[in-house]
Amino acid sequence: MKATVFVRLKADILDPQGKAVHGILNTLGYRGVKGVRVGKLIELELEEPVTDASKAQLKEIAQRVLSNPVIESVEWKLDNGGTRP
Repeated sequence: MKATVFVRLKADILDPQGKAVHGILNTLGYRGVKGVRVGKLIELELEEPVTDASKAQLKEIAQRVLSNPVIESVEWKLDNGGTRP
């Protein structure tokens, strides 16, 4: 089963990469874009069946390994389920 982890800078953290992309879009004539935030998408392949213990492990991996909780927020989802903070 596939798990997808989304890592983004927290809203109050400056995103220089997003600012650069926004500037490039304006330079190229894409004026309708109000702002850009850049993040990471990480896909993990999990062994089945997915249990409560493996979900807890996924949450720990997402929070402790794949993100920096000081400046980033993280969400994850399983290919058959909803997004989890």
